[in-house]
Amino acid sequence: MTIDSVITAWDQADPAAIHPTRGISEDAYRISGENQADLLSTILPAGCKVVDFGCGDGRVAIPLAALGYEVIGADGSQAMLDRIAAAAPDLPTVLTDGTDLNDKLERKADAVISLAVLIHHTYESAERIIEGLRAAVRVNGLLVLDWPVSDEPVEGAGWIGVTTWSREQQDEICQRIGLKRLDQSGSPWPIFRAVKAG
Repeated sequence: MTIDSVITAWDQADPAAIHPTRGISEDAYRISGENQADLLSTILPAGCKVVDFGCGDGRVAIPLAALGYEVIGADGSQAMLDRIAAAAPDLPTVLTDGTDLNDKLERKADAVISLAVLIHHTYESAERIIEGLRAAVRVNGLLVLDWPVSDEPVEGAGWIGVTTWSREQQDEICQRIGLKRLDQSGSPWPIFRAVKAG
């Protein structure tokens, strides 16, 4: 799967199929985003500039903005950005596949979150996206990445497959591009600080 093929799949995805809680109800879907935004507010500095990469239709971005964060929704799918614009017309958005995020922003972000995005990409594609997300964050900024580790890592097959990584794979990338893993107690996602590479 290439980055473009994953984006094409999301462009064509039925809105009812983009998150498991939608199978329960729209309220459950909305509440799940509010809960994740609340959890992120315990990690992110109050009021900081946050890019939600893979924002979809705003499930997390909209409630995060309501908590006082300066949120930019970023996604490779124009269909998703159209949905977030309909729900929150004042929330700024950026069309990006992640690799060029830094070029699309007026200034570097204080934080980037990327939930349920990297898991859908091959190792090569995910690594390119992570490099792009890191480039968009100022030194000492935060990255909250749904970047799962496994004792038996596997590259997902298909746009809805799940790719997992070894800790060694992640550590090599972090060293090379300038990410320092932080204590993630209380967070379901790995948290990284942007540092100088090498």
